[in-house]
Amino acid sequence: MKPPPFEHHAPRDLGEALDVLAQVGPRGKVLAGGQSLIPMLNMRLAAPEHLVDINRVESLATLDLAPEGVTVGALARHAQVERLAGHPLLRQALRLVAHPVIRNRGTVVGSLVHADPAAELPAVLALLGGSVRLSRLDAAEGVVSREVTAADFFVGPMESAVQPGELAVSAYFPAPPERSGTAFREVARRHGDYALAGVCALVTLDDDLRVTAARVACVSVGPVPVVVDVGGLCERRPASSVDWAGVARAVREATEPDDDIHASAAYRLHLVGVLAEQALKDAAREAALKDVAREAALKDVAREAAGPWGSSPAGT
Repeated sequence: MKPPPFEHHAPRDLGEALDVLAQVGPRGKVLAGGQSLIPMLNMRLAAPEHLVDINRVESLATLDLAPEGVTVGALARHAQVERLAGHPLLRQALRLVAHPVIRNRGTVVGSLVHADPAAELPAVLALLGGSVRLSRLDAAEGVVSREVTAADFFVGPMESAVQPGELAVSAYFPAPPERSGTAFREVARRHGDYALAGVCALVTLDDDLRVTAARVACVSVGPVPVVVDVGGLCERRPASSVDWAGVARAVREATEPDDDIHASAAYRLHLVGVLAEQALKDAAREAALKDVAREAALKDVAREAAGPWGSSPAGT
């Protein structure tokens, strides 16, 4: 099938893009990577009168890296972010997104705006407590922007907080805390398909390798990413002695998946429990390994500072 007729707009800067969006309002759709939108147009699941193609707006093709987190511009491609961001959970999630040809074209922010509850990136943003920056053109004030937290951004299946006339210009993914590990586990019918169920996990340890925080975000088991804080269930125990199976049961009980043509609700419930246990164990193991590596690095630095005698030479 072919898409219904539409008028194509190709703005060359952000102001022009926002001006077009303000004019077309709810009759328009934004085209960035197009890996979700184009199939929907071809299948007549979407029929906008205007298509606002932002691929020529170079100011949106940004990736800003900082110790506190990663800010991804609206035109940053999956493959670019996976390769350059250095964010462990983003990298783990992006490796599970479709196939390389899709990742070369698809955009991180576009995936968030699409708000598919079976997609990986909304779960990552929700787990980390990230946010999306939305901009619009106001007749009196010019360009007006607002930050929407992940908790408020995903409002339903395929439904985000982006209003007519607004453009999602960037997304912010906070860095995990120190002594943290992350993991992403999912099950799909075929590699690259949307997950029947998936879980990303974040576990933080203290100096004694006891669990101080643990959270998961679940994919494909609700209308939006389901975030569950299970830190209290870990009781500040060493990661090796936590009843991860019991913690996973609590995660499963917090989800309410539906039946569909791909899997039954009961099967998804089973999967989310299994995947939660695996992801939490993986994240705790990674956190412990990071701590061991950190201690080893500190010892190496101390040895180098001490010199060949094993301590500072006398008289210096």
